[in-house]
Amino acid sequence: MGGPHGHRLHFHAHSPVHRAPAHLKILGLLGFMLLVVATPRGWWPAYAAFLAVIGVVVALSHVPPTYLLKRMVVEVPFVLFAVLLPFVSRGPEVEVLGLGVSEPGLQAGATLLAKGTIGVLASLTLAATTEPQSLLAGLERLRLPQQLVQIMAFMVRYLDVVTAEMHRMRIARESRGFTARNPRHWPVLARSLGALFIRSYERGERVHLAMLSRGYTGRMPR
Repeated sequence: MGGPHGHRLHFHAHSPVHRAPAHLKILGLLGFMLLVVATPRGWWPAYAAFLAVIGVVVALSHVPPTYLLKRMVVEVPFVLFAVLLPFVSRGPEVEVLGLGVSEPGLQAGATLLAKGTIGVLASLTLAATTEPQSLLAGLERLRLPQQLVQIMAFMVRYLDVVTAEMHRMRIARESRGFTARNPRHWPVLARSLGALFIRSYERGERVHLAMLSRGYTGRMPR
């Protein structure tokens, strides 16, 4: 299983934000995001205030802004959807950069982009200032179902293992002269993903049997 370890999203530091109890940070993030989601569209000063709050937290945490910005690539699907909304929505049109776009779609896209950016930044800040094991302990303290916490714990522990397995499979394909260049190669990638799923499933069964043989009763030891 291995002991507790850091994660690539975590930034090691000794700031007040890092030292804050994990369960309080989780509750703070949850309350903050509920407030952001409940804010009506068009309240741009409120969104600016939310960004300012995140900026203050990031400054107190001593996490470099570039560290967070590099990891905001996860927001790309939301950005693409927000950009498309003004072109696919119906309603009165306005001209933007010489193009006629839907005004309701433009507002909806801008609101989605603002809320998504704030949510991703807040989540990354939590991940950068809290060790994964501390997050799991915080979720336990908040009475999250034990099985759900354990699923998250295994996901954190074995994400790098599965990623390394996928990397080895890619090297094996490339060593045999395979390079995915067009849709005709997608069946090979699909079979690779199927093999990766089977290997991960079998690994999970072996780990579970090993845990049972060591006295596992449904709750992880401290």
